[in-house]
Amino acid sequence: MKLTTQALADRAPWEDRGYQLPKYDREEVIRRTHERPIWLHLGAGNIFRAFLAADAQRLLDRGWMDTGIIVGEGYDCEIIEKAYRPFDNLALSVTLKPEGSIDKVVVGSITESLAMQRQTPDWARLEEVMQSPSLQMVSFTITEKGYNLKDQQGRYFQNTEQDFARGPDGADSYMGKVAALLYKRFLCGGPAIALVSMDNCSHNGTRLYEALRDFASKWESQGLVEKGFLSYVEDREKVGFPWSMIDKITPRPDAKVVEMLKADGFEDTESLKTKMGSFVAPFVNAEQTQYLVVEDWFPNGRPPLDKAGVIFTQRETVDQVEKMKVCTCLNPLHTALAVFGCLLGFTRISDEMKDEDLRRMVEIIGYKEGLPVVVDPGILDPRAFLDTVIHERFPNVFMPDSPQRIATDTSQKLAIRFGETIKAYLASDELAVDDLKMIPLVFAGWCRYLMGVDDRGNAFERSDDPMFGQLLPYLSGVALGDTGAGQTLRPILSNDRIFGVDLYAAGLGQRVESYFAEMLTGPGAVRETLHRHVSE
Repeated sequence: MKLTTQALADRAPWEDRGYQLPKYDREEVIRRTHERPIWLHLGAGNIFRAFLAADAQRLLDRGWMDTGIIVGEGYDCEIIEKAYRPFDNLALSVTLKPEGSIDKVVVGSITESLAMQRQTPDWARLEEVMQSPSLQMVSFTITEKGYNLKDQQGRYFQNTEQDFARGPDGADSYMGKVAALLYKRFLCGGPAIALVSMDNCSHNGTRLYEALRDFASKWESQGLVEKGFLSYVEDREKVGFPWSMIDKITPRPDAKVVEMLKADGFEDTESLKTKMGSFVAPFVNAEQTQYLVVEDWFPNGRPPLDKAGVIFTQRETVDQVEKMKVCTCLNPLHTALAVFGCLLGFTRISDEMKDEDLRRMVEIIGYKEGLPVVVDPGILDPRAFLDTVIHERFPNVFMPDSPQRIATDTSQKLAIRFGETIKAYLASDELAVDDLKMIPLVFAGWCRYLMGVDDRGNAFERSDDPMFGQLLPYLSGVALGDTGAGQTLRPILSNDRIFGVDLYAAGLGQRVESYFAEMLTGPGAVRETLHRHVSE
């Protein structure tokens, strides 16, 4: 059983083993999509295949769509070469259910895969797609850092500055290329379009808008583009930048899933790590629960994703849902488990949820410290959402998600995942910031994590973080036993770009220092500190 168009021609072996196959004429869908593209997606990672492409598959199966999705990849083009094209752009989506069963769906809704590399046929095709009047939306899953044009000090990155000078024909950064593609659309009459960020960052549509507006402004002021491009980007009737909230856990390919697929006779189970560090395979494994809430701002219309369960609503509601999830009911809990999981030697989130101290920690962060500041968005109940996270999603023993994966880029996540809650406490007449105990404990745990030494005193490999170069020198001289080293954290804890607030000004800096000092007393001190404070 090979994941190719030719192998799928004989449907019986697949269906006999419980694989759901496309119910439509895929070749006809590919032809129509090539001639009349509706949906371009940028970011060829796992959540795209497990969520968006799978949703498109359901719509195609039911006849609610007659075109598929064209996908482009601009960060790690090896994904296209290794996980898409050898398999005719098919994907196997494996849904991991809590009771241990799996659903297996061969997804055929992806009709083309293109590398965002200039001077190639792929780039020419992307320009052609962007110029098509039929194109309704370009969606993005490129991670939060994909939208950043500036460093932590607010200075433009060097490649951004270079792109400002090169203009659209020479721009080579991710956002520079997106701006160049949008300029091609402007030049062919400026058909309307929605550019839809689906990444986990606050007000994601605005972040995308601001990045592209920067390019349009710089290029137009230097005469590198025709006058009117900036007005096109800023015209709400021409270009939509809706906010969205997406939620579905899609971990790296798992060995248990590989064994189950091999037992079926499925042959394409090899996973690999690309040179850029992406973990890819012909299949993607993911949890069953998923949410996508999108601001309904689509100037050229949109695919009927509401029929697949996507919720379209107003911006204010998206904001409330996003804050509920990212600031309170899921992401902060994930980060807390990531930090302490790495320190305590865990490799699975589900195993952490069996640990009484860790489970109690996330319950306190969610129910006691977070829920009091959540605004009920009306379309999803915050307590019910949190109940599902703590009692069903995180404990799912069939989910191979790891704290090491989630710990990636933690410095970029703390401000939104915890800082907004701190700000809400500071602004409240009824809540006292001094009542926050677990959030500062997580901050102390993260500083302890930055040392790269686990709770047994052994060195471990820290997950990638763009601020390591700035942060690690502050801790280079700190070792277990240095119980007076808490004050070395001041340059870190006072950085409001990391935490969203200056923790000293917020009244939490000394508490973090104290927790950190407790964790330095020797091997086992992280566990002792955690247990002591969750038990209080």
